[in-house]
Amino acid sequence: MRRRLLVVLSGFALAAVAGFAVPLLQSTAAGRTQEFVLVRATDLDRFAALAQQATGPSGADALAQEVQAHHVVYGEGVVVVDRTGRPVVEAGMRADEPAVAAAADAALRNQPAAHPERLQPWSRAPILLARPVGTGTQAGGAVVLRAEPGAAAADIATSWAAILAGAVVAAVACAAVALLVARWVLRPVRELAAGVGAVTAGRPNAHVSPHAGPSELRELAVAFNRMSDAVATSADQQRRLVADTSHQLRNPLAALRLRVDTLDPHIAAAGRRTYRSTVVEVERLEALLDGLLDLATAESRATDLAAGADPPARADLTAVVTERLDAWRPAAQHAGVRLDAPASPGPTDVACAASELEQVLDVLLDNAVKYAGRGATVHLAHQRGDGRVRLEVRDDGPGLPAADIPHATRRFWRAPGGTARGSGLGLPIAERLVTARGGTLRLASPPGAGLVVTIELPVPS
Repeated sequence: MRRRLLVVLSGFALAAVAGFAVPLLQSTAAGRTQEFVLVRATDLDRFAALAQQATGPSGADALAQEVQAHHVVYGEGVVVVDRTGRPVVEAGMRADEPAVAAAADAALRNQPAAHPERLQPWSRAPILLARPVGTGTQAGGAVVLRAEPGAAAADIATSWAAILAGAVVAAVACAAVALLVARWVLRPVRELAAGVGAVTAGRPNAHVSPHAGPSELRELAVAFNRMSDAVATSADQQRRLVADTSHQLRNPLAALRLRVDTLDPHIAAAGRRTYRSTVVEVERLEALLDGLLDLATAESRATDLAAGADPPARADLTAVVTERLDAWRPAAQHAGVRLDAPASPGPTDVACAASELEQVLDVLLDNAVKYAGRGATVHLAHQRGDGRVRLEVRDDGPGLPAADIPHATRRFWRAPGGTARGSGLGLPIAERLVTARGGTLRLASPPGAGLVVTIELPVPS
């Protein structure tokens, strides 16, 4: 946008400078040409008057002296002929030259003299000017002057150089003004774009300066700051509501679980099925509350990280993977699932807290053990490259349909027809923790290959 704005403003500025400079150049050349022609026409009139008065030897000598002096001073040739075309005085050129003879013949016939073309800085060709001698219809002779335009062309070149220099200065000044205007207009736009990105990332107090740019952008900045505060307040209230509600429900749920457990010895055989269903639902409520608390914690941690409130974290991914595999092997063996990982490649540091990494791996391993199915194998592998560490959790279970992949990280979403119970918050929590650390979480389900979860995390700086 900045480039386009600069191009438009610079184009208008250059067009305005050219609109002033080009006519000024033409006017300067035309004025100097007119001055040149008038001076030479005056010289022609003076020579014609002397030729008309040269009736005796003394008059002829005076004419010859004037012509010769002009030739010596200005370096221009002059020829005076009588009514028959015979030369009377010659200085610097001859009357029998074809161009001179043609000009003299035209003057003797009283033909209008052709106006010379406008002089340019590079004009160097001599210009022939002719005038008849006498004032009547019958010319008594003719004067031909070969004018040299070198001095006038040099004057035009000097004037043009000054005009062009001024135009260049004006163009540079206009470009500087265009740059300042572009910065003045676009700086608030860039700040607003950065503010939108900050709000999207969940950063609180994402404000922009309301004092830069045009009044319309300043008003927009004020409105954006109000919106940012409203979004931050709403998000904070939502997180507090989830956390407070979960905490408030935990005590009644614990009391309910205690009472349900105490009823176990007193349940008759006919009510056992209903009792077991009740216990399962209580356990589901407990898992849901735990998920809500974990989600609120993940959201709070992501907000703190976006605001820069927490120091950079570091964890050894290899050690965390090994520890979590050992922790999950009994549950996996009970579910008939085999956990597999290659030999340890050595310490692999990632920019993530160890507790968050453990929570993410627990979510992925829990899903794999629950949904891969008996006899499945869950394979974990990680590698480092291009400043990031890639962790892949792959199983050979049934996977997910391609249409369900985009929904898997949505809160409270569960696969249709699934038999395993869950809160639908595991993957959303894992994704929030990973993205808060500048990483990515992707899901894929290639045909016949089960579910593949790929996590990328940056390495510590």
